[in-house]
Amino acid sequence: MIYNTQVAIIGAGPAGLSAAIEIAKDGGQVMVFDENDRPGGQLFKQIHKFFGSEHHGAGIRGFRFGEKMLEDCRNLGVDIRLNTVVYGMFPDNELGIVENGKSHTVKAERIIVATGATEKPLAFPGWDLPGVMGAGAAQTMMNINRVQPGNRIVMIGSGNVGLVVSYQLLQAGMDVVALVEGLPKVNGYDVHANKLKRQGVPFYMSHTIVEAKGNGKVEEVVIAEVGPRFAVKEGTEKVIKADTVCLAVGLMPSLELLRMSGAAFTHIPAMGGYVPMHSKNMQTTNSGIYVAGDVAGIEEASTAMEEGKLAGIAVCKELGILDEADALKREAEVNERISELRIGSHGEKRREAKDEIIRRYDSWKEK
Repeated sequence: MIYNTQVAIIGAGPAGLSAAIEIAKDGGQVMVFDENDRPGGQLFKQIHKFFGSEHHGAGIRGFRFGEKMLEDCRNLGVDIRLNTVVYGMFPDNELGIVENGKSHTVKAERIIVATGATEKPLAFPGWDLPGVMGAGAAQTMMNINRVQPGNRIVMIGSGNVGLVVSYQLLQAGMDVVALVEGLPKVNGYDVHANKLKRQGVPFYMSHTIVEAKGNGKVEEVVIAEVGPRFAVKEGTEKVIKADTVCLAVGLMPSLELLRMSGAAFTHIPAMGGYVPMHSKNMQTTNSGIYVAGDVAGIEEASTAMEEGKLAGIAVCKELGILDEADALKREAEVNERISELRIGSHGEKRREAKDEIIRRYDSWKEK
């Protein structure tokens, strides 16, 4: 079977749903594809309240925000196809999908890729033992499946993911016995770190995991201090009784489909590594293909939603369902909100990194 649509969106997370809403409210025809059995992506694992401005859902828990977006999509007639794998991107904006065990083709005038990110692994002796998992996997078990991943948790990484998931583990009745960070200071927001410190969670700065040990499962975790170039300092090893190791050592954009499309990439460490070069309106080097959210560079859910809106506005303008004056006005409003998110020491680094991606795109386009 061949599906025809004006816009195909790959990924029903915060970026994809935001783009779908933006396009559908202007009368565009949208199909959204997601391999999971429920839409919403990361939002439904986020039980904590957002903070920031009213525009970014301050005071609203992530899953509540996801429920509202889904309701908006239903009211606007967005066609969301779940349990559907997009296995290929082909010339002329065609997609190959598997739905209900059958392969189909999707022909779209424009495509928005919002495939999110993948957790980075960390290799060490014992990393293949049961009980070692990504922090996102632990969050899924806990907040989606209502299963405790363990009892005594060692969290590796003090970025926002590690901090937020650690606090949620505590809320679910588990004991976070150590938070281990290779850098000399916490890598995430102080507001998250301070909640853990108030609960008595031990922080081990300038430390790393050396080994996970146990008979068929994690029973002990060995950590040690690190020096220059993160080399382990001999004689500083500490043994911690634990049954679970959660890895929160960073995310990387999920680029598999974009690589099939032939889009050009660039390497920006602050954005997760390799990212697709894209314009300020989220268009890739491939005409008709846009990106939004973590696949365009690792940031936060609020930024992902705003980038989805940017991509949606740009697509509507290209398709002629939104005039240029309205598009420019809405783009300016979205960019202003994105600027609000990229303030402070963490936000400034993201702003500089995103500006560099756009600068490299502009240089590529001039060639």
